[in-house]
Amino acid sequence: MNHNPTSQTLCVIGLGYVGLTTAVGFAELGHKVIGVDVDDKKIRTLNCGISPIYEVGMEQLLRKNRDRLTFTIDLKEAVTSSSIIFVAVGTPTKDTGEADLSQIIDVAHGLSESINNYKIIVIKSTVPVGSVDLIRNILSQKRKEGKDFDLVVNPEFLREGNAIHDFFNPSRVVIGADNKQAAQVVAQLYKPLSTPVLITSPIDAQMIKYAANAFLASRISFINEIATISERVGAYIKNIIKGLSYDPRLGDGYLSPGIGFGGPCLTKDLKALIHMAQSYDYEPRFLKSILERNEEQIQSIVWKVKKALGGILYGKTIGVLGLSFKPGTKDIRNSPAVRIVKLLKQGGALIKAYDPIAMDEAKTILPDIEYCTTPYEFKDLDLLLLLVGWEEFKQLDYRRLKKGMSTPIIIDGVNLLEPRVMKELGFTYSGVGR
Repeated sequence: MNHNPTSQTLCVIGLGYVGLTTAVGFAELGHKVIGVDVDDKKIRTLNCGISPIYEVGMEQLLRKNRDRLTFTIDLKEAVTSSSIIFVAVGTPTKDTGEADLSQIIDVAHGLSESINNYKIIVIKSTVPVGSVDLIRNILSQKRKEGKDFDLVVNPEFLREGNAIHDFFNPSRVVIGADNKQAAQVVAQLYKPLSTPVLITSPIDAQMIKYAANAFLASRISFINEIATISERVGAYIKNIIKGLSYDPRLGDGYLSPGIGFGGPCLTKDLKALIHMAQSYDYEPRFLKSILERNEEQIQSIVWKVKKALGGILYGKTIGVLGLSFKPGTKDIRNSPAVRIVKLLKQGGALIKAYDPIAMDEAKTILPDIEYCTTPYEFKDLDLLLLLVGWEEFKQLDYRRLKKGMSTPIIIDGVNLLEPRVMKELGFTYSGVGR
């Protein structure tokens, strides 16, 4: 895959999930890539061929393409050596809900000092409408657009845990630019992937990303609402989803009821979109309801646990399976599982937890719970709570786990287990919408 007769030297600024996947992906496509980050420890780790993030296939590609990958903290050196610069720094949420653009502003100032000849600057970071003008204004203080640089918006649609797969198998590539020639240069980079490419305006490209994440979040809140109603009326949510999925207008993507959405993107981008709408004198009530329903789902899981324990959390011992915001990642940012654990602790519960890969991260924000190296270390549990759908949790010996429980109660927040099987094993079982 990596033979590319038109290979270029690319720079990727910001080496989190998006930036590192972008760097490794383009190196695999045959380009020379210089990755830049302010974290010196991360740079040293990457130059040793070790990935600082958990992502299936990442380290293999790092090592395979080590001759085409360089990592540095020296922005100026990286920029002067590159023709196309990807910006993939974080845009976290402020308390107001708006996107914090401080990192991307810092990068813009750094680029204005470092550009030595014409560069195409590609914004991968998710930024609200108006941000491109902000970046342009910073660069234009010392550089001339069209002569020294052109700006392109190229939003990412990667899923953590599947980022490498998604890079090489995108459903579409969206490119927003005022200079169509610059847009075509960026589009050419993706040509080996044989995927639809939409070239549009920067504003349209930004809104496509926000709209996509808002829509995905709305599907999750929708199916959690339907699951709650189904549970009340005695319907089985699995069959409801199957009936919906046969309709080609609906499909089954993001229609899995559970504990709510989290992670570094959906909530952040939804809040930013709400704030953006409000700044243009529009109150996005539907978008706000998606967040409100998500919060209700988290609270409903806590309510299920409390109800199963006779209305009392204080002094009860709960075993928790899963802490990351979803399976396939050790990322705990905005994890609904972590939120639920905190709420249970506030109610006086004693927590014993296990996650396949996210426990070290969890210890930084949940230092006062007990961590077990295997679920079979759980002892004297009053209840077992599944919060993340790790595949390995399906394979556990629940008959053995039951021996470590004072009362065999399972709350399955992600509908991972078969209710009939759990009941045959002697568990009192409750899922979501089933």
